[in-house]
Amino acid sequence: MRAALVTALDGPRSIEVTDVPEPVAAPGQVLVDVDVAGVVFPDVLMTRGLYQSKPELPYTPGWDVSGTLREECHGLPAGTRVAAMPIVGGFAETVAVDVSRVYALPEGVTPEVAAALPLNYLTAHFALVHRARLRDGDTVLVHGAAGGVGSAACGLAAAYGARVIAVVSSPDRAEVARAAGAHETVTADGFLEQTRGLTGGRGVDVVVDPVGGDRMTDSLRSLAPEGRVVVLGFTAGEIPTVRVNRLLLTNTTVIGAALLEFWRTDPTLGQRQWHDLVPLVGLGALTPPIARVLPLEEAAEAVATLDERRAVGRVLVRVR
Repeated sequence: MRAALVTALDGPRSIEVTDVPEPVAAPGQVLVDVDVAGVVFPDVLMTRGLYQSKPELPYTPGWDVSGTLREECHGLPAGTRVAAMPIVGGFAETVAVDVSRVYALPEGVTPEVAAALPLNYLTAHFALVHRARLRDGDTVLVHGAAGGVGSAACGLAAAYGARVIAVVSSPDRAEVARAAGAHETVTADGFLEQTRGLTGGRGVDVVVDPVGGDRMTDSLRSLAPEGRVVVLGFTAGEIPTVRVNRLLLTNTTVIGAALLEFWRTDPTLGQRQWHDLVPLVGLGALTPPIARVLPLEEAAEAVATLDERRAVGRVLVRVR
C-alpha cells in the first residue's frame, strides 16, 4: 500500500511517500481503509521529535482519519464509514486503530468533515466540558481561534450556549473563527483591552489557550471573578509561568487539559465524549473550517503548511 513515512527528524519536509506493507491489527485493534486524513499540530512536532510521544523511525504520521471498517467494531459491520484517531499511521491507505478510538458517524457527514473532527473536537470537549465545566451563558475567549483546536472550541462553546470571543491575528482568520461559531473577534495585539470593552469590564468566564507564550498574563487579567484559563498547548513555542498570588487575589483558576493522558486513566471517556458530540455533528452545529485538501503524494506540503503558519482552517490529505 502507499503511505507517507517520516525517515528523519528534520521537520515536515522529511516526509516521503512510498510503498509499505499493510499493517496487521493487534489485539484490541481494527483495520480502517482510509479515505481522508487530517493534519494536526502534533504531526508537526513529531516530525522533529518534539512531541511527548516519539514513535520509532521510520513511522507514518496521521492522527485523524475517515474511512471504512474492514471488520465489525462497536456493533458496526464491515464496510461502515467511520472516523478514527490512530495517532500514528493515518497518512496511509490502511491503518490499524485501537477500537476505543473508532467513532460512528451520523448520516450525511462527508469524509472531509469526518477526518477533521476527532482530535480537535474531542480535545475541545475535554477542555470545555470536562475540565472548565462550561455553563450555558458563560463567555469564552479562545486563542488561536482559526486553528484546529481553536476553531473547534469556538464551535463547541457556541453550540453549548456560550458567548464566544475569538482571538485572531488577521481578517481572514477572523472570518474563519466566525464561520466556526465565534460571535465576536478581537486581535491578538491588544486582546485584553478589546475583551474588557466587549464584556463591559467584567471579563470572561473561560479562556481556552492552545497558544501559550506571552499571552498568559493578559489572559489571566481578562478573567471575571472565578474565571478559568484552560491550557491546551504551546503552539507559540514558549511555556509561560504564572504568579499564583494573582489567582489567590482574583479567585481564578488555571487548568491543564491533556486529553490523551487522561484517556490512559479512563479509556472509556473518548466514546462517551463522542456520544455527546454526535448529535451536534448530525445537526451541522460543528463545522470544521477546511482550508486545503492535498493528495497523499503532497503529505509533506500538507504538514509544512501548518508548520509555516500558512493554514487558515484545517488541512487534509486525501488518500483515496
